[in-house]
Amino acid sequence: MINVLRQEFEAASNSEKAAQQKAYLKNQFEFYGISMPERKRLVKAYYDEYGVPENGIELAKTMFSLPQREFHYTAQELLMKVKKQWEFHHIEDIEWFITTNSWWDTVDHLASNVAGAFFKKWPEAKKEVILNWNRSENMWLIRSSIIFQLKYKNEVNEELLEMCILPHTQDKEFFIRKAIGWALRQYSRFNPDWVRDFIGRVALQPLSLREAKKYL
Repeated sequence: MINVLRQEFEAASNSEKAAQQKAYLKNQFEFYGISMPERKRLVKAYYDEYGVPENGIELAKTMFSLPQREFHYTAQELLMKVKKQWEFHHIEDIEWFITTNSWWDTVDHLASNVAGAFFKKWPEAKKEVILNWNRSENMWLIRSSIIFQLKYKNEVNEELLEMCILPHTQDKEFFIRKAIGWALRQYSRFNPDWVRDFIGRVALQPLSLREAKKYL
């Protein structure tokens, strides 16, 4: 799969666009310079011809270790495509993805889609793992612990959300402050009363508070 996609990505590469994409992510990653719709079209064409790989998680890890960001995006999408291949121990792999080649553009997808779906499948592991992430020194695991319920709608575990936010209300890291506001803003769509009560009794930093109140 990787060799086929590499050929397709190289053929579709655009050095000027690649430089722009690289600069947008603060020159942390290499790019082929392929737009998201075009990359998804190329990947879909692969699946249409060859099907979904049986060793999807291993392939995704290999892709994620490559330098080009297009492979990272394809890898995290592949993880969702092979959910039937997930086993309980793959939470260790999900944590590896979150802490490898980390920036918001992959972490947010991995947290709200991959981790979010994992804990729907194994809810009994949710509290222990998420609180471990929340206590981590890794900023991206902390962010993930706060936003993994973004797509849970009215099924958000309010107690766990609060437990993940409270230790970090005065955190100076932008991505943590933003995550707090984002999680509260999203949940306010489904339970505005709870969010109003929370921001009324918890002292949040201005960025977090501003984000949390957007839909209230």
